Amino acid sequence: MATAMTSIRLDTHLADEAAQILGVKSRTEAVHVALREIVALKKFKNLMSKHAGKLTFEGLGE
Repeated sequence: MATAMTSIRLDTHLADEAAQILGVKSRTEAVHVALREIVALKKFKNLMSKHAGKLTFEGLGE
């Protein structure tokens, strides 16, 4: 993973809450996890839009 040192203004209370919710130990980890999640969500939404109406899902017991 490529990393760079940077400086940002960060809501520390929000970052600490995110770290707790995400189960990570640091604000840096919380930011990294949150960024990965938002990128994955966007890719998922794009995939779903691209294949709208073409995908089927089978639920349990159906």
